[in-house]
Amino acid sequence: MKSQRGGVAAVAIKQDNRGGFMTTFQEARAFLLAQRMDYLTAFNAFRWPDPVAFNWALDWFDAELATSAESRDRSALWIVDGTTGAQTRLSFAELSRRSNRTANFLRGLGLRRGDHLLLLLGNVVPLWETMLAAMKLGVVVIPATTLLTADELRDRLERGRAKAVVAAADQLEKFAAIASDDLIRITVGPATAGWLSFDDGASAPESFVADCATAADDPMLLYFTSGTTAKPKLVRHSHRSYPVGHLSTMYWLGLQPGDIHLNISSPGWAKHAWSSFLAP
Repeated sequence: MKSQRGGVAAVAIKQDNRGGFMTTFQEARAFLLAQRMDYLTAFNAFRWPDPVAFNWALDWFDAELATSAESRDRSALWIVDGTTGAQTRLSFAELSRRSNRTANFLRGLGLRRGDHLLLLLGNVVPLWETMLAAMKLGVVVIPATTLLTADELRDRLERGRAKAVVAAADQLEKFAAIASDDLIRITVGPATAGWLSFDDGASAPESFVADCATAADDPMLLYFTSGTTAKPKLVRHSHRSYPVGHLSTMYWLGLQPGDIHLNISSPGWAKHAWSSFLAP
């Protein structure tokens, strides 16, 4: 297809067995990157990928690293502590290995595909490790802001049917009055009474094998709305809707591989998933 500027769109589109047309996530992403400066071509020729099975952490994040040495060594995450100034930088390969260990750690604690995990962390490395690990396992993440009160957390744990929680050490007091013998409690910090230490996952195997393929419409995230005028409501996002849908975010941000994207979104809100996790 030609754009109004006369350029030829280099998108790979093939016919499926139903007579329709489809493309892969990799092809759709490459097309958007190539047409970054040509909106008309992007608009006219882009096709959303329609995978029957798709797990962004396994089928894109890890799969790309398996074929590209350049991607493996590139910086993926750069965190600067606003109080101390301490800096942490991890490559894509390091995040892949660390998330594999976290996935095996969570699996060893009994978490299985379809279970729900409440994530209560600030912008720290374990947040990225846990998000990737949960996707690999098929565990559904409930992102929560650290501004929540104890009552708000109780409500989210109950209505979100959380089987596990990963929380920062400064959040543990909020759980003191929350009675749930079945809740797996993990803290980012030293182990304490009733809480396992996230650091114990560092000794788990760094090779991960999924139990089965992930259906594109399997649940991946459960977000609670802000509840401005009523009680917060749960909104479900699938393995297709957020990772694939935010190819559009990647396009509008204009990011190219190797760019540095500064984003200070607070975890617990959907904007964080868009611009601090999936798009970059």
